Amino acid sequence: MINIRIGRRTALAGGVAALASPAVVRAQADPIKLATLTPLTGAGGSYGPSMAKAAAAVIEEVNKAGGVLGRRVVLVSEDDQTSPEAGVRAARKLIDVDKVAAIMGTWASSVTTAVAPLCWGSKTFLCTVSGADSITLLPHQGYLIRTQPNSTLQVTRVGQFILSLGAKKAFTMIPQTPFTQTTIDLLNGVLPKGGATHQSLIYDDKKNTYRTEVDQALRTSPDVILANGYTPDSVVLLKDLYRAGFKGKIVGFAYSINQKLVDQIGQNEVVEGVYTFAPSPSEGSGAWDRVKAATGLANPDPYTCQVYDHTNMVLMSMAIAKDATGTAIKDNIRKVTQGGGKAVDNAVDGLKAIAAGEKVDYSGASGPCDFDDRGDILDCKFRYEQIKAGKFTLVKIA
Repeated sequence: MINIRIGRRTALAGGVAALASPAVVRAQADPIKLATLTPLTGAGGSYGPSMAKAAAAVIEEVNKAGGVLGRRVVLVSEDDQTSPEAGVRAARKLIDVDKVAAIMGTWASSVTTAVAPLCWGSKTFLCTVSGADSITLLPHQGYLIRTQPNSTLQVTRVGQFILSLGAKKAFTMIPQTPFTQTTIDLLNGVLPKGGATHQSLIYDDKKNTYRTEVDQALRTSPDVILANGYTPDSVVLLKDLYRAGFKGKIVGFAYSINQKLVDQIGQNEVVEGVYTFAPSPSEGSGAWDRVKAATGLANPDPYTCQVYDHTNMVLMSMAIAKDATGTAIKDNIRKVTQGGGKAVDNAVDGLKAIAAGEKVDYSGASGPCDFDDRGDILDCKFRYEQIKAGKFTLVKIA
């Protein structure tokens, strides 16, 4: 459990640096409380600390500039442990004890699915980076947006990328998750249209070897395998594919096949040539540069960029509403991002414009933040990389 109280010198375990101390805002009203609920441990543990750190940096800047609605903002950060059970316990604490207006940054789709009913039931706004299509189909009553492209958009694009690699026989190896069946169904549609066959296998992500499953996959003579698990099981799967002598192409999602995985495997030949795929942040933008400065990361991951955007959007939504509640955020967040007006890429500039009676149009570190009625991001670019000599090299952004 980690509490970040902006305005006191505290530190977030796992990488969030000490925050600036009191001088920031001396608001007379009670502080506005927001939260991050990110995976500081578990399968997503390599992402959660920097996600929380980005949110803390935004709030620190806003407090230094005078806060929101004349009130200081306090950030409470919790660890969901990449576990639905832990996520629910943390969310209950954030909602019932801390009484936050918004929870930002839920990562695993299983965690978001478990936490979302608590949020809409309490009228707490939820911003997520989870991708499963099922999430925005929940009866969330508008108390949810996600900046991560949904499964339909992501899987369609990765299917097109697999075809661009010249695939004729593709095979997907995937654990049971909220997006498993959607992934299989989408690829069963996308790949045959491009002239490739597609077969799939659902595996138990708790096993310490997948050699039986690998042998089953290789009997179909695939030329491309989509390794669609999380980091822990993908480490085992890639090792077993290497030991089995698979010579075709491997594609995986960058949230699992990342530098942590490469370092953990420790054998470049196991991961040599593997392709990865992820939503692309808005590289080179002012917001992107702010995330880099706040986190110390040379190439911030998409989730960290998205949580930076969550925090900016939530703060400006409350300013427009003149109310610091989850309902106020729900009713105004699209006015911040797609209502036309002055282009802004950070909350400090946005809050000044709002105070001057101007409309704002926020575009952030993850790109334009335009949402449909269900809360899904409308579009984004994707980044494709390939591992060469243990390093990720850019193939294309499209």
